[in-house]
Amino acid sequence: MNTMTLWHITGWEFAALASAALLVGFSKTAVSGANTVSLAIFAAVLPARASTGVLLPILIVGDVLAVLTYRRHAHWPTLWRLFPAVAAGVVVGTLFLIRAGDGVVRTSIGAILLLMAAVTVWRRRTAQSEEEPDSVTTRTGRLKARSYGVLGGFTTMVANAGGPVMSMYLLSAGFRKLGFLGTSAFFFLIVNVSKVPFSAGLGLIDGRSLLLDAALAVFVVPGAFIGKWAVNRINQRLFEQLVIAATVIGGIQLLLR
Repeated sequence: MNTMTLWHITGWEFAALASAALLVGFSKTAVSGANTVSLAIFAAVLPARASTGVLLPILIVGDVLAVLTYRRHAHWPTLWRLFPAVAAGVVVGTLFLIRAGDGVVRTSIGAILLLMAAVTVWRRRTAQSEEEPDSVTTRTGRLKARSYGVLGGFTTMVANAGGPVMSMYLLSAGFRKLGFLGTSAFFFLIVNVSKVPFSAGLGLIDGRSLLLDAALAVFVVPGAFIGKWAVNRINQRLFEQLVIAATVIGGIQLLLR
């Protein structure tokens, strides 16, 4: 962790990080995947690898708020089928972080996000009818859950970019708005907390980074309240379009950064 960078943040840089933290709160309770913009802001202000360690506790704060808001809407059969594959993805992502440079990481994840957004749009245009969340009990559903789970674990470990991956999976599985938000809330709380030992072991989280997190965490709360207010005013079709758009923007940002 480049702690000297953390202690020499200018006022404008802190304002940018605070805005990104607010957007994290909004994305967790309204448009999942929108926090890829936050990822880009953190990486622009801080060293790329260090930014993932600083952002992780901010994401966990947002996850807690999302769980408190949507805890009654989670679909646990989907979660149980995802977790083993996600764990494998986190391990692969940790090994990848040890060996790969920032440029390779960003390009790989950006390409994956754009590909999945395209596949999701294609599937939703050609499907005869929407799948129900319990479709994960089918052989095809289990295979899709494992594939997205590994990708989600990998991308969330290397760049905190698992949100768009799981957004594409939940949309493709036919989740409605509240079920989508409730399921993703529990998923990311559990996954992000499990990533803390890995990130600390890689030196991405330390005492000084946590002090910066403490200063930024207060901005997550108003963002979550704004998201809760906004989600009740967004219809299902617009919600899906916003999630896909956020994924595409995040993928492009990763490719161009």
